Amino acid sequence: MPATHHLDASPETVRFGAFDAAFAPVLTVASGDLVVMQCVSGPAEVMPPARSGLEIPPALRAIHAAVAEGRLPRLGPHLVTGPVAVEGAEPGDCLRIDIEAIELGADWGYNHFRPLVGTLPEDFPYRRLVHIPVDRAAMTCRLPFGPEPDAAGQGGLTLPLSPFFGVMGVAPPGEWGQISTKEPRAHGGNLDNKELVAGSTLYLPVHRPGALFSAGDGHGVQGDGEVCVTALEMCLTGHFRLSLLKGGGQRAPVLGFPRAETPTHFISMGIHEDLDLAMKQALREMIAFITSRSRLSAADAYQFCSLAVDFHVTQTVNGEKGVHGLLRKGLLF
Repeated sequence: MPATHHLDASPETVRFGAFDAAFAPVLTVASGDLVVMQCVSGPAEVMPPARSGLEIPPALRAIHAAVAEGRLPRLGPHLVTGPVAVEGAEPGDCLRIDIEAIELGADWGYNHFRPLVGTLPEDFPYRRLVHIPVDRAAMTCRLPFGPEPDAAGQGGLTLPLSPFFGVMGVAPPGEWGQISTKEPRAHGGNLDNKELVAGSTLYLPVHRPGALFSAGDGHGVQGDGEVCVTALEMCLTGHFRLSLLKGGGQRAPVLGFPRAETPTHFISMGIHEDLDLAMKQALREMIAFITSRSRLSAADAYQFCSLAVDFHVTQTVNGEKGVHGLLRKGLLF
């Protein structure tokens, strides 16, 4: 019978901006177990002021204190919880991550941009930070800009939430050493793919024994592109079922790169600093997926992709840009 584990965010269970095959697991589970993982977001410098009335979760306060005291080193921009080892996972296997549920972990999030980064750094060479209240019951957030206040004093734009984790990844190959969480790569990481909401599944290639899964960078809502660098950054708790597929298996062949699926679509991914090359990789990954699951030749799949697969720009702000392909289920299999 699969077990359920709870992993809270704390200075002992969180890494600040780093993936490393040398990190020891903070939890070890059996294949098929469910991990309820608390993830928090944001360094101390983007926290709301006390006068705002927005409460900073205690776990996040404790992590900020550990950073300030030098007990938690910082490499990249994201707080990630983990890593979690899966018993029996070995290089060449595939880790299946079923995202069964996502809970909101705070009543607010933030969005900001700063000089030298983003899609238009030349147009916005300054800093701007906004804190955005969240209505958990309504699953909406209210932006501090937009329409003038109405008769009830309510102004700003309201957006429906669609929460997901920007960062989900396994340990990278040992030869890479310690790497930042900023750039998505073959191990997953900062994918920023808004399709990966509750009910979706991510497949990652295993590079190190145990797989060593981590997650973080909670997003309340995001548009494809994530053009100003951030989404609605917020604390989330994810319910991740971690299942080991030995050698990949027919339903998820041996992978060299992340793949995913939702209840309605199969998803390929491409990542490269050149957006054109990211597109080519996403297309090649989709062609390989189609030919592995059907009798179509590569040439057949290439033409089919042009007719029936949608390719979206995932993000343009992480150094390594992203493109993902969406194949609607039922068109081929």
